[in-house]
Amino acid sequence: MSFKIEPIAGDASFRKFYRLIFKTGTKIAVVSNKEKYKNLNIYSAINSFLRHKKILTPKLYNYNFSKGIIIIEDFGNLSFYKLLKRKNKFFFYKKLVDFLLKIQKIKIDSKIKKINGGIYKLEKYSKKNLFKESNLFFDWYLPLFLSKKKSAIIKKRSNKVLLKIYNKLYFSNSCFVHRDYHAQNLIKVGKKIGVIDNQDALIGNPAYDLASLIDDVRIKTSKKLKNQIYNYYLKKGPKIYRKNSQKFYEDYKILSVQRSLKIIGIFSRLFVRDKKKQYLKFIPYTWKLLEMRMNSKIFSELEMILKKNIPKKFKKIIIY
Repeated sequence: MSFKIEPIAGDASFRKFYRLIFKTGTKIAVVSNKEKYKNLNIYSAINSFLRHKKILTPKLYNYNFSKGIIIIEDFGNLSFYKLLKRKNKFFFYKKLVDFLLKIQKIKIDSKIKKINGGIYKLEKYSKKNLFKESNLFFDWYLPLFLSKKKSAIIKKRSNKVLLKIYNKLYFSNSCFVHRDYHAQNLIKVGKKIGVIDNQDALIGNPAYDLASLIDDVRIKTSKKLKNQIYNYYLKKGPKIYRKNSQKFYEDYKILSVQRSLKIIGIFSRLFVRDKKKQYLKFIPYTWKLLEMRMNSKIFSELEMILKKNIPKKFKKIIIY
């Protein structure tokens, strides 16, 4: 069967994507030479799990995990990132919140069947995972500007404070967390929404994916719109979130701060390790989100450490 191959812009992972164009339609080839297990095996297993739960993910057509390739369904190019550039942003955000709530209603079975046999167990979003992610900030971002010794001192002091902050999380790890629930990973497929990039999913706090959506570092939105989206989620979500609205909002802010630290670290790592300098342009806005969410008493110690040790120029600088 003859077909054309068209490369597709990649993401922050080690994967490469190609559109296979047949006379009868298109498919996507995903190729991964590094981290094959997570990027292909686990990705396929979680996609299958979600499809069985009536969540639209790319269908698997063929695979050869040992050679690092899978062939999956093509959802097209109309991501909600493109749609959100239009005027009525709140209209589209409501749809993405409704879809998130649908995902969060899934009955969690931590044991997921792998495509080629065996079981993959979804981890819980433990404090160990939270620190592993936020430590990326101290391990990759700070050394861009500070000595390793000073970076290590700031990390040690900050982690003592972060432990107290993470201990304040109220809602349990009770739902499916995509872990990268933002507009570029959400695709309009006809009248439905499809979700991609599912391989990092965990069982975690319901506020995490909401923070990912609202505080998306790739889309600058007003504080007013952010509040509208948050209030819509609270209105449409389970009553327990409204009953404990202050605690839910605190969880939301904690996880937004944690995620911003992680993202600044990841984008710095992409620059240093993988030579992907294009992600540095998102760091200044991520800093704005971080500082906005730290505007609360529980973050006062962390805010003081960061202000004292990281000059403003480090937050705005973009290295090319």
